[in-house]
Amino acid sequence: MTVKKIIFFLLIACAFHPLFADDMASRGKTFLQGTITDKTSGTPLIGVNVYFPDLKIGGITDANGKYHINNLPKTTAMIAVSYVGYQTIAKKIDLNTTQTANFTMGQSADEMNEVVVTGVSKATEIKRDPVPLIAVNKVYINEHSTSGNVIDEIANLPGVSAVTTGPNISKPYIHGLGYNSVITLEDGIRQEGQQWGDEHGIEVDQNSIDRIEIIKGPASLIYGSDALGGVINLITAPPVPDGKILGSVTGVYGTNNGLINGSFKLQGNHNGLVWGTVLSDKEAKNYQNRHDGRVYATGFKEKDARAMIGINKSWGYSYLNASLFDDLQDIPDGSRDSLTRQFTYQITDADTYRPIVPASVLNSYAIPTLHQHVQFYRIYDNSNFNVGTGNLIVNLGYQYDHRREYTHPQAPTVPGLNLELTTYTYDIKYDVTMANGYETTFGVNGMYQNNTLGTCTDFPIPAYHQFDIGGFFVAKKSFGKLDISLGARYDSRSINGQAAYIDTTVEYFPTLYKGANPTGTPNIVQQFSPLHKTFSGATGSFGATYNFSHAFLLKGNIARGFRAPSISELSANGADPGSQIYHVGNNSFKPEFSLQTDFGIDLTLPYVSLNVDLFDNNIQNYIYQEQIVDANGNPERVNPNGSLNPNGQYSRFTYVQNKARIDGGDFSLDIFPVSWLHFQNSLSLTYGTNLGNGGNEPDSLKYLPFILPLHTHSELRATSVKGWNNFRNLYAFVGFDHFNPQNRYFSAYGTETYTAGYNLISAGIGGNIVNKAGIPVVKIFLEGTNLANVNYQSNMSRLKYFDNPVVPKGVQPGIFNMGRDVSLKVIIPFDLSPHKSHI
Repeated sequence: MTVKKIIFFLLIACAFHPLFADDMASRGKTFLQGTITDKTSGTPLIGVNVYFPDLKIGGITDANGKYHINNLPKTTAMIAVSYVGYQTIAKKIDLNTTQTANFTMGQSADEMNEVVVTGVSKATEIKRDPVPLIAVNKVYINEHSTSGNVIDEIANLPGVSAVTTGPNISKPYIHGLGYNSVITLEDGIRQEGQQWGDEHGIEVDQNSIDRIEIIKGPASLIYGSDALGGVINLITAPPVPDGKILGSVTGVYGTNNGLINGSFKLQGNHNGLVWGTVLSDKEAKNYQNRHDGRVYATGFKEKDARAMIGINKSWGYSYLNASLFDDLQDIPDGSRDSLTRQFTYQITDADTYRPIVPASVLNSYAIPTLHQHVQFYRIYDNSNFNVGTGNLIVNLGYQYDHRREYTHPQAPTVPGLNLELTTYTYDIKYDVTMANGYETTFGVNGMYQNNTLGTCTDFPIPAYHQFDIGGFFVAKKSFGKLDISLGARYDSRSINGQAAYIDTTVEYFPTLYKGANPTGTPNIVQQFSPLHKTFSGATGSFGATYNFSHAFLLKGNIARGFRAPSISELSANGADPGSQIYHVGNNSFKPEFSLQTDFGIDLTLPYVSLNVDLFDNNIQNYIYQEQIVDANGNPERVNPNGSLNPNGQYSRFTYVQNKARIDGGDFSLDIFPVSWLHFQNSLSLTYGTNLGNGGNEPDSLKYLPFILPLHTHSELRATSVKGWNNFRNLYAFVGFDHFNPQNRYFSAYGTETYTAGYNLISAGIGGNIVNKAGIPVVKIFLEGTNLANVNYQSNMSRLKYFDNPVVPKGVQPGIFNMGRDVSLKVIIPFDLSPHKSHI
């Protein structure tokens, strides 16, 4: 039986586990109830979320501030009590002896007690974990409604950024590392969608995400290869309380590119049988700025659907999820008329002449002939079973990613790129608290992948299959004020790439050759040689947090990371139409290993809070791309088949490997003279240095590509939880972002160029309209970005390099970022619960 069949049957077994769950031994069930009140006034709080993250079960307070949660196992678990505008309460509850827990909550916009589940064996307070972590909730996501995708929603957080290709394609970067060095998860299941590609975004519906947790540093210990730079966990909404059927309708409109984003959500829970669905549809036309006008081929149309069904009982839980992501995405190339600098578009495969794009097309929602079509299907199961004195956690997933890029204007139905990637992921671990209070996790996880080439004319990577496996253990122990965590892991990755030959008989339309005697047949050339590689490595982590008091702590962590080279880095040899790059790989690469040290300070005083995270990351065998130049030192341009052409459509890039060092820090300072007014400030600084392979590197090679310059963010925020009359949870903010010039860039071979500094102003206002019972009937969020309509180019925008091969003197080449944008988001919640109560 093949590996993928074994994983498939395990997935089915877990999905149908609830049918025979009664045969499992139960620890017995119990309940928890209580009342939650305002710390100052003593009045009951309505709509407070009371949730056990490890158990995936919770409740909401009613009009009297009371909550009641059934079907709880008799165990000890972390409870998180959260409410908009109030400080989150995090506390461990022994459900063997406790059935009543009352809480008083104080108003605060500071989330110092935030609870996370990513990268830890059990739910943990952020401040007590030695690994740098950051998390944002649904309130933050709603308030940043101008973001065109889920990664943009977090790209302004300290230490986090994104490489973008327009408003709907963003690839996450953490402390100077991205692409295959950062793992994106959805509900703990790793996302696999050809992330080697520059224009390959994250195939997730932003409307379905309720919370985002980010590990800023090596997370190879838990997640294996590719987590060298960190992890982003996109978490969907938790189940609603027992007896409830809750939903919402959401609409978003953005003024800059006419963004229209609509979503419908419905969830239910009947005695532990939980279900839910999210349906979304969004589209946008070309974005605009004062320098370029409307930027041709930056529109998109995206449709999403997801469904979940599961069961949550005292023996544990099992949730089966399925989702579909379907995106039609324009492909920009930045070509312009040489005299007027207006955008032009390709009309023939010979590409000898390009007309100017009509104004009616620039202002249209229609998808052009040249575009991407990405379809991403996912089925996964998250299960947690009470076994012995611990918990057996089983996360299994199936993903199918079909990526087509249509690049032939005279043959619009023939894809240039056509990749089909099937991935099976597995993550099985056992959590148990051992003698003397050691919280320990033992586990094994990995994936099997199979990539095939469909009918196409561009071949950047070969067909291949890959298998990853890694075993690990993690332990955590508290010694009074000292929290210690440590762990170790061993990984192995095997990659087998298939040889491929191309038939070049028909100009502009090469095809895969599948006949006999390829070396002796005319017009047949070899595109890929066979590849057989195995990479392995050991990693580990040790960290500690010392809590001097509830207000002050120090933390430190040292971790060794591991990343095996990707298929593109090893075998690429072809054009990727959407990126305008002809990739060239190197099959002699070794795996990357990093040694990162982190040090953190957390201070919370009555009127001020301070957080400092410093890091130093030394990487062996660091892999990055550099542009290939010709004999005269000019960037090499080629046709889709790789033949040299000074006016060719593609730039040739190759992968190289060197030693590197990335260091810097994130600083946050929040001043709140009164509870309702906050002056929030953050600063992120990252330096990336190319250490070469010994000896001093010339200035052009000294720095690493895609390193964000110094970035500061300041925000004055006012909130009013109680509001007045029928207006509650009101907020307003004004933000200011400063980006230094990036003069530490990888200039060798024209790979990167200098980027000027810039300043951006943003603002937002919103709140809830409630009924007489205090229940929200409408939620409104208004946000504006780049309000001064500044012309700027981010060094993290790939469009900065999209232009004609030759640009007139005195003209700044490339495409500028989006101008002023104002978005309005409206959410209408509804309650279809049977025997509906007054909440």
